[in-house]
Amino acid sequence: MAEHSTIEWTDATWNPVTGCTKVSPGCLHCYAEQFAERFRGVPGHPYEQGFDLKLWPDRLELPLLWKNPRMIFVNSMSDMFHDRVPDEYIERVFDVMERANIHTFQLLTKRSERMAAWTEGRYSLKKSESKKLWPKNVWAGVSIENDAFATRIADLQKVPATTRFLSVEPMLGPVPLNAKRLKGIHWVIVGGESGHGARPMNPEWARAVREACHAAGVAFFFKQWGAHNARGERVGKKAAGRRLDGRVWNQLPETAASM
Repeated sequence: MAEHSTIEWTDATWNPVTGCTKVSPGCLHCYAEQFAERFRGVPGHPYEQGFDLKLWPDRLELPLLWKNPRMIFVNSMSDMFHDRVPDEYIERVFDVMERANIHTFQLLTKRSERMAAWTEGRYSLKKSESKKLWPKNVWAGVSIENDAFATRIADLQKVPATTRFLSVEPMLGPVPLNAKRLKGIHWVIVGGESGHGARPMNPEWARAVREACHAAGVAFFFKQWGAHNARGERVGKKAAGRRLDGRVWNQLPETAASM
């Protein structure tokens, strides 16, 4: 939980759920797990239970206390659509996001099938007697580490969010994007892996995503090289930096300007 975040594409984090389990290769060196497990068994610490999944109802209304508008990454230490998070609890999280409409919430998941199924029952992009309108201040995104998991994009495209985004991080292989895959997508983040055991990212993978975004008119954000620089040398995250072909790419979706 943090009122301020060092993550380059957000302002703050909000964790009404913590803990998770691995579902794909991008989870192998999970930063959240490594952080949480450092405190397993420490009495009274928020991560006394390590990275075991835990609901935190007392944190639900925290965004309502933040009076200045900000970008909020939801569950940076978990996955809202984990199969052990009850539907009713997800409802409560969305209720808060709707009420805290001065903020922009960035909701990111690897459990794209559940996100699509859950939101279909509650939200629509059009006015309906039986469904609510999707809140404009909630962005929906999926994480993709290589092409084998690009099927998550199709699930995301079913979600009636007004802003949809892809987090291609850690990028472990090429993720070919075309007009079909980018239809209804407004933002793409790319980043390499950092930390212990980090796997290098090929610059051509990142460039291909950037060019596909430019062709489709989708905002492109290059978060970091990670532990390895563009030449594949392990130099550390700070030394590797954030420049791709000599510049920093900090594009945001057009909807961000209207928030």
